[in-house]
Amino acid sequence: MLAAKSWVHASFRAGRRWLRPARSAEPTAATGRAATPGIVPIRALSAAHRERVRGHLLALGAADRVLRFGWRASDAQVEAYVDRLDFVRDQLFGIFNRRLDLIALAHLALAPRGPSGQPGDSADLGLSVLPHARGRGYGGRLFARAAMQARNTGVGRLAIQALGRNAAMLRIARRAGATVQRSGPDAEAWLNLPPATLDSRIRLWRAAQLGETDYRLKRDAKRLRDWIARLQEAWAVRPDVRGGGRVAGG
Repeated sequence: MLAAKSWVHASFRAGRRWLRPARSAEPTAATGRAATPGIVPIRALSAAHRERVRGHLLALGAADRVLRFGWRASDAQVEAYVDRLDFVRDQLFGIFNRRLDLIALAHLALAPRGPSGQPGDSADLGLSVLPHARGRGYGGRLFARAAMQARNTGVGRLAIQALGRNAAMLRIARRAGATVQRSGPDAEAWLNLPPATLDSRIRLWRAAQLGETDYRLKRDAKRLRDWIARLQEAWAVRPDVRGGGRVAGG
């Protein structure tokens, strides 16, 4: 049984090594170029992940909800927000840990489409990272991925509405090259995006494939770990199995 568990971990590590490029797969927001070493796979989310998004946002404390939404959102308000999410019009991205917990989330809200069916020229961005996953640069990576997505969708400006005391969000925006303007307790940041290029589209495709492959590896590894755990549990409660089918007095 221990050998099987070791095989699971070895296979997962091998998969991550296969995925790891020489440089980061996540570009900076303005240029689409790789910035720092390392890798943070980011997966695009669909309506199938609605409950994971719900669980992530409900896990935010009262203070974090103020920073994320601009007010002290109750559980009911968070639930309503998640129920209204449009995964077709908007773009959501997430970072998952090995247990498939959604630990970081980005919501790129595209402006309403015009009569021609084309997206608007601007998009709003909201970010959230669970407390235990902070300090690892996840917010900056999500910002860069969302900006790259917006750029390749034809959006010319990325806007961020935040409270002035949301230092983490404003720092991420400034590092990406955004202009920040304060007005009382509120702050607004915007980042002008360059037009899409073949290079930016290829980088987005690579990032999407990386996130999808990483998620599948984690999902398959989790399924195998769960299966091994169930097998161990059954093994522990059935002494007749450990004895090769023989029981005392048989």
